[in-house]
Amino acid sequence: MTQLKQARLNKITPEMELIAQIEDCNDESIRLLIADGKVVIPHNRKHTVKKICGIGNGLRTKVNANIGTSTDYHSVEDELKKLHAAEEAQADAVMDLSTGGDLRRIRRMIMENCSVTIGSVPIYEAAVDVVKSKHSVRDMTANSMIEAIKCHCEDGIDFITVHCGATRGVLKHLIDDKRVCGVVSRGGSFLVDWMSFHNKENPLYEQFDEILSIAYEYDVTLSLGDALRPGALADAFDRAQVYELNVLAELTQRAWDANVQVIVEGPGHVPLNQIQSQIQLQKELCKGAPFYVLGPIVTDIAPGYDHITSAIGGAVAAAAGADFLCYVTPTEHLSLPKPDDVHDGVIAARIAAHAADIAKGIKSAWEWDETMSQLRRKRDWEGQFSTCIDPAHAKKIREKGTPQDVDVCSMCSEFCVFKVADEGDHS
Repeated sequence: MTQLKQARLNKITPEMELIAQIEDCNDESIRLLIADGKVVIPHNRKHTVKKICGIGNGLRTKVNANIGTSTDYHSVEDELKKLHAAEEAQADAVMDLSTGGDLRRIRRMIMENCSVTIGSVPIYEAAVDVVKSKHSVRDMTANSMIEAIKCHCEDGIDFITVHCGATRGVLKHLIDDKRVCGVVSRGGSFLVDWMSFHNKENPLYEQFDEILSIAYEYDVTLSLGDALRPGALADAFDRAQVYELNVLAELTQRAWDANVQVIVEGPGHVPLNQIQSQIQLQKELCKGAPFYVLGPIVTDIAPGYDHITSAIGGAVAAAAGADFLCYVTPTEHLSLPKPDDVHDGVIAARIAAHAADIAKGIKSAWEWDETMSQLRRKRDWEGQFSTCIDPAHAKKIREKGTPQDVDVCSMCSEFCVFKVADEGDHS
């Protein structure tokens, strides 16, 4: 049985107990949230994962790191380095988005070395396989798409992105609205091209019951992909995006009816002033299902700094109710990330998630900040290093500018406000 079905049968699983312990809440509250579809525990029954996580309402905002090969760079060793960088930066989950090399071997190697929850996008493999043999993604079949999903679930993937909401009805709005950047979801672009060429409905929508059956068998969490997410601020909140969101709301209910855990994916490139409205609309339409957002990126003009543009959007989105942030690296829109880019992307997203958790009133977030403030007041440098979000980076900066008086920092030196206050305290 899935976590969802067991929760509905009033059974508290070992996974629920562990999440309750991690999140500092009681088992029954976790069970109720899972039963309502407002929290998921992505955990394939075939995958032994060291660090499971709960995603959803009332829990700490989680961060995902995308890794994976391309046709230009498909070294397994390089991907394992990126995996290590993501884990070292404390990502809660990792997704393998590989499109180059031996995809199943790469996926299995990542899984063997991964300690956290892991996700994937099966249609990438369906597309890559057919291009290798027939030269066009248009040669994919409904069967090949479903078989890719089965393969990923059989291998033990905990959550999969499936672009089931990109229907022919969505295409009409996409064509009429004439977007600046069109379809920027890779999986979405495969399906849009396939539907347009064959003049047929999206097989993942038509065969959603079959996908639910597979997901139920392995207790794989479905991440309902936003194939029509905006890839430019000018495209945000258009009819195609909102139409697809309504379809995803329908599919969310169908997943719950089948006792399958589900996450809903969201944008994308979104102006800062739209983020709260977009989150609220998703939460309303999808009845509180966990929301997984890419960024959102709040301006299009900062290539090389999109870990920052996305952290700004991610903080606002999570504070408004998003539950799961997909990181964005400095190389977004420019190149495949390296391990250092993965690290920087995870840290930026974790800062955004933590800032949002403070706004949400998450107790552990407030306690972390209070501890750090107390250590700063005491000028306890080692304590600050061990407590901060990226100890090695903070220590490196400190060492570059250490003053003669090591009790303070080189910004204020002898005029450090805390030192002045301590020396003036004669009580």
